[in-house]
Amino acid sequence: MSKKKLPKYPLVWQKDDFFIKIFCSIPNIATGILLRTEKASFVIDPGDGILRDLNQELDKNKILEISDIFVSHGHHDHVGGVWSLLTYMSVMHRKSPLNMYFPKGCLEIPSIYKAFLSVYKKEVHFDINLIEIENSKTFRRKAVSIKPFKVVHKEPSTDSTQASEVPSLGFKFIYDKKSICYGGDTAYCENLVKNVKDSDLAIIEAGAEDGEESELHLTIAQAEKIGSTAKEYFLVHVPE
Repeated sequence: MSKKKLPKYPLVWQKDDFFIKIFCSIPNIATGILLRTEKASFVIDPGDGILRDLNQELDKNKILEISDIFVSHGHHDHVGGVWSLLTYMSVMHRKSPLNMYFPKGCLEIPSIYKAFLSVYKKEVHFDINLIEIENSKTFRRKAVSIKPFKVVHKEPSTDSTQASEVPSLGFKFIYDKKSICYGGDTAYCENLVKNVKDSDLAIIEAGAEDGEESELHLTIAQAEKIGSTAKEYFLVHVPE
């Protein structure tokens, strides 16, 4: 993929009943990803527009079957759709619990949760479980093993030239001896390199604006080099 060649969304990958669809992943706009198996239905990084995209992909009952949401970090393009998704689930009378996983220190998810309940608490009839991740311990949900891993994502500081680190995670999803590694937003880091290697699919952001090495994002060249160690890879979050 050259610098000027942009991903054509949606991006879809499927092996047997292990399925992932990336509706969109554009810096400063939105990211939204659906991962499914025969028994599992997860959303990864519910950015703005995720409810619209899910409604085009699934019927109401299938949306209500989404059991887990995985958030790589709290930037608006990765969490902007949380409120609308929670509202829809409430209006559609969801009863089953919903788990939301996010990196330790991420302020956005608890803030959205608190604000949402302050408005709709009497109308919400399902539990929303906030699960803060602070290590790389693998856990299982719906026969899928999930391995979170720390990545290095920074943002320019408003009061100095130094970039400040954002609590950020990648996730590796392993099901039926197949694996999908999602790096989230990150600059080059060894954790990403290690977890991408030999994955069946790697989803790697390449968000460096000018193609130069950056402490904020991966360049196209860096992302392609890392992705080539997986069996297949998608580059995402490429600037338009």
